[in-house]
Amino acid sequence: MSNQKKPSELAIWLGIADTSFTRQKTVKFGDASAVNSGRIYSILIVIALVALWIISSVFGLVKPFYWPTIDGTIDRFIKLLTEGFRNTPLWEHVGISIYRVISGVLYGSLVGIPLGFAMGLSSIARGLFDPIVEFMRPIPPLALIPLIILWFGIDETAKIFLLFLASLFIMTIAARSGVSSVRVSKVHAAYSLGASRLQILRNVILPNALPEIFTGIRTSMGVCWGTVVAAELVAADKGVGSMIMIAKNFLQTDTVVLGITIIGLIGYAIEMAMRWAERRLIPWKGKG
Repeated sequence: MSNQKKPSELAIWLGIADTSFTRQKTVKFGDASAVNSGRIYSILIVIALVALWIISSVFGLVKPFYWPTIDGTIDRFIKLLTEGFRNTPLWEHVGISIYRVISGVLYGSLVGIPLGFAMGLSSIARGLFDPIVEFMRPIPPLALIPLIILWFGIDETAKIFLLFLASLFIMTIAARSGVSSVRVSKVHAAYSLGASRLQILRNVILPNALPEIFTGIRTSMGVCWGTVVAAELVAADKGVGSMIMIAKNFLQTDTVVLGITIIGLIGYAIEMAMRWAERRLIPWKGKG
C-alpha cells in the first residue's frame, strides 16, 4: 500500500502536480491529455513582465521605445475609469466592442456550421459552395472594407458584417472538418441498429464534430478580436479599437497600451470560458 500523499487542489490547479487522470498515464510525451495546466509558469511570466516594466520605468529605459511608464499608465487608467474617453465611459467602449465581436462570431456560426455540415455530407453542397469558400477564405476581411462601406454604409451593420465574414469561413471549414473526421465505423454501427439519417446526424455526427466546431469558435473569436480594431475604423466613435486609433492620433501611448491590454485580457477571458465550456460540454474529446 502506497503512503504517497495526495497532492493539494492548489498544486493541481497550478499545474505542479498531476491530477488523478494524468497520474495514470504511463507515457506522457505525445499525449495531449497528459499535459498539465502549467498555470504556475503563466503566473511567473506575468510577474516577470510587470517587474521588467517597473524597472524600465524607474530607470527611464522605456523612453527610447516610446513606451509609457507604468505609473503614467495607471494614472491614465484611473482617469479613463472616472472621466471616460471623449465623453464616453470606458465600460461603454469595452461593451460595444464585445457586442460587435460576439455578434460577428454568433452570426458566422449560425451560417457557417450548417454550411460546413452540408458540404461535408452532400456532394451537391460541396460542389456549389467549395469554390466560394476556398476563394474567400484566404482574403483578409480588411480588404473587404471598401465594398462593405459601399453596401452597408458606415453604421453598425457594416462593422458587424465585417466580423461576420471574418468568422464565417473559419466556422465553415471547422464544421466541414468535424464532419469529415467522424469514423465511418460509428456510422455503420448506427445504421445496423436501425438509426435514421436524422438520428445519425444528431447522435453520431454532431457529437463527433463538436470538438472541431469549438476549435473553430475559439479561432474565429481570436480573429474577430484582431479585426475589431479595423472594423471600428469605419467611422466609429465608440469601441476599444476606435479608442486606440484616436489616442494614436494624439500620441497618447498610455491609452493605446491600455486599449491593447483590455483587448488581450477580454480575449484571454473568453478563451478561458471557451475551454471551461469545452471541458463541460465535450468530455469525450480526445478519447476516441
